[in-house]
Amino acid sequence: MFARTAIPAFRAASKRAFSTQAAGVAGNASARRYMGAATLVAGGALAYSAFATPSVHLEGPKTIAGELGTATERSYVMIKPDGTSRQIVGDIISRFERRGYKLCALKSVVPSQELAKEHYIDLAKKPFYAGLVSYITCGTPVIAMVWEGKDVIRQGRRLVGATNPQDAAPGSIRGDYCVSVGRNIIHASDSHESATKEIGLWFHEKELATEYKPIAWDMIMADN
Repeated sequence: MFARTAIPAFRAASKRAFSTQAAGVAGNASARRYMGAATLVAGGALAYSAFATPSVHLEGPKTIAGELGTATERSYVMIKPDGTSRQIVGDIISRFERRGYKLCALKSVVPSQELAKEHYIDLAKKPFYAGLVSYITCGTPVIAMVWEGKDVIRQGRRLVGATNPQDAAPGSIRGDYCVSVGRNIIHASDSHESATKEIGLWFHEKELATEYKPIAWDMIMADN
C-alpha cells in the first residue's frame, strides 16, 4: 500500500519539478530539493515492498494431514486384522521408520460398524462393501497410525504396494506378505484429501504428536 501511493507521488513531483525550470535558479533549486525528497520516499517504498512483507509459499492446503508437499505432510495408515493376526505389525512399522518417516499417532482398536462404514464410504456401492465392513469389524483389532514426512502419502502407497497383491512389486509390504486382494494386510491414504478425512475420522487432533523431532529428522528432510 505504501509503495502504491509513494510511486505515483514521485512521478507527479517529477513533472512539477521540470515545469519550473523556466522560473530561474531559485525555482530550479526548489524543484531539485522536491525531487530528491520524492526519490527518497519512493525508494523507501520499494524497499518496504521488497523486504517488509514476507514471501510465503504454500505447497498445498494445511489440514490435520499437515501441509501437502512439506515435511509436515501426514498419511493415515492402518494395519488390517489379517496383519495384526499374523503378528507382523512390528515389521510393517519398521519399514516406515527405516524410510525416515515420523510416527505421530498409533492405537489398537476394534472398529465399530459405523466407523468402518464411514471409512469405506467411497466403496459403498461395490458388491464387496458389506463383506469388507464385516471383516474389518470382526473383533481382531486394527492398528491405526499417522505417519509424517515429505511426500509420505505417495511414498507410503509405494511402500504398501498395489491393492491387488498379485500386482504388488516384491519388496513392498503386499508384495512380500500377501496373496489375496481380500486379505491385503494394510491401508494407506491415497491423497491429501483422503488423509485429511481418515486422520480426522480415526484420531482427535490432540492425539497427534507432531511437535517432536526424531534425532535425524532435519538431516533426513533436508533439501541440500
